[in-house]
Amino acid sequence: MFCYQCQEAAKNVGCTIKGMCGKEDTTANLQDLLVFNLKGIAAVASLSKAAGVAVPNSAAAFIGSALFTTITNANFNDENLVQWINRAQVLKKELTDAAGDKLGSDLHECVTWYSNDVSTFQAKAETVGVMATENEDVRSLRELLILGLKGVAAYADHAAVLGVEKQDIWDFMIEGLASTTKDLSVDDMVGLVLKCGEIAVTTMAALDEANTTAYGNPELTEVSLGVGTNPGILISGHDLKDMEELLKQTEGTGVDVYTHGEMLPANYYPAFKKYNHLKGNYGGSWWHQNDEFEAFNGPILMTTNCLVPLKKKNTYLDKLYTTGSPSYAGAIHIADRPDGGSKDFSAIVAQAKTCAAPKELETGTIVGGFAHNQVIALADKVVDAVKAGAIKRFVVMAGCDGRQKGRNYFTEVAEKLPQDAVILTAGCAKYRYNKLNLGDIGGIPRILDAGQCNDSYSLAVIALKLKEVFGLEDINELPISFDIGWYEQKAVAVLLALLHLGVKGIRLGPSLPAFVSPTVLNVLVENFDIKPVTEPDADVAAMMAGK
Repeated sequence: MFCYQCQEAAKNVGCTIKGMCGKEDTTANLQDLLVFNLKGIAAVASLSKAAGVAVPNSAAAFIGSALFTTITNANFNDENLVQWINRAQVLKKELTDAAGDKLGSDLHECVTWYSNDVSTFQAKAETVGVMATENEDVRSLRELLILGLKGVAAYADHAAVLGVEKQDIWDFMIEGLASTTKDLSVDDMVGLVLKCGEIAVTTMAALDEANTTAYGNPELTEVSLGVGTNPGILISGHDLKDMEELLKQTEGTGVDVYTHGEMLPANYYPAFKKYNHLKGNYGGSWWHQNDEFEAFNGPILMTTNCLVPLKKKNTYLDKLYTTGSPSYAGAIHIADRPDGGSKDFSAIVAQAKTCAAPKELETGTIVGGFAHNQVIALADKVVDAVKAGAIKRFVVMAGCDGRQKGRNYFTEVAEKLPQDAVILTAGCAKYRYNKLNLGDIGGIPRILDAGQCNDSYSLAVIALKLKEVFGLEDINELPISFDIGWYEQKAVAVLLALLHLGVKGIRLGPSLPAFVSPTVLNVLVENFDIKPVTEPDADVAAMMAGK
């Protein structure tokens, strides 16, 4: 295997024996083979469109859903990945047959390769992974685009579930992935990477529209960290539609619901506050889940990635449920909802009734709900604080959390920022500091949590609104610094989105991506002044000085 799609890549080069995330080499290779077949679908679709042959949006939607299942910490199940590969080959064959001789004869191997023999999958998979592209810089640009597309795919999938789809997203899903099968100039490849950032903005805006239309605008909320006396279900991941359906199906059953990890922001939406059995948030970010899931006592529902393989075998495997993109051998998978219907969570509800109440991990509350609508409602107060000098700097510390000790950097930065600095955050990066008592500035909390990683869009909207209010020409003239923690591919999409919006001087850590070659890194540094994080004291001083 060779995998370097996440921040934990071994030695910051790549995992070659077993993934640091816990996936086996066979799993990594099957994911490579799935992506290889998705490239084939995209290539056929691209050629078909050029020849005037209609391609349904369902083809791009399939690419998106399949890319989503290859994202870090989502699918650890080889049998499930084989099913995805077979489905991909069926779709590729259907598109190929529909186009007929209009495709031409000069086709990439990913279009023409078919096999129904599962035993040949591993052998083929070992030849089509990342390292199949020999040129380091071409490989770097292709992988940067593919990983950005994986992030876009995740957000597009969530939006589509709620009925919001954008043609630009589906078109670029095909265009971008098909481009990785072609010999393009460096300029063209860089252009496609930046276009992925533009599409990432479109996609996050679509998801914001989907979430707020369905559930209202997030609002300032105190979220309980304690537990009740009833048995509970713990829901983790990002999918708010799953959250809604679970709350409806547990109402009046005597079973409480708790959020975990990236599902914490569900507590901020008005539509969910009517459910009295939504008790609050349990635990911290994704990498603590082995201990926290065991302590919870009740069943756990994983709705998206951020799943960690069990270290203590079978301690809660019989209570682990997956749905959507994640899959784990031995866990119960909840099937997709039928057209016009809901997912069936009756099994998890029934099991919850037989379990003890959750073990209490902590008490108190945390405050969140500062998405763009809520912050803009406080705009006058924020602007007055800036003009009066009470707020000297906003520091965007959005992104991902992770296991590495180097991520203590973000906690230290939060602690060391002076009292006139406000942290804007989104994503699980918040768990490094969201339980610190950092106080407020004239009633404005010093940590403004916008929500999930996709709500980084809210932070961009806030920045653009402040630029307008202060009458500035350039977003980089604002008293805002970006200190981003990254881990997986959705963070890559967010980073590309920020670059598209013209943000410069982004600090990225705890390490720079292994998939960015020295040449490509030089392009990013020259054009966007991207820089690695250094030491907390030095970075705090530089950010407060506007550097």
